[in-house]
Amino acid sequence: MGSATDKAAGYANEAAGNVKQGIGKAVGNDRLRAEGEAQELKGKAQKAVGNAKDAVKNAADNFKKGVDSL
Repeated sequence: MGSATDKAAGYANEAAGNVKQGIGKAVGNDRLRAEGEAQELKGKAQKAVGNAKDAVKNAADNFKKGVDSL
């Protein structure tokens, strides 16, 4: 997956996790709340992967620019 795809999936999972947590808290369902927490963490991890991919790409691009200027 590309960085944008990872970030989009991360935002979607984070949002869905927050909704599940809210519903779980509202109805007193600890299992649903826990699933929501896990899904939110999965989303945060996906966003971090996307950000890391961006950082690696930017570093490679900057390195290439430096080499090309020699």
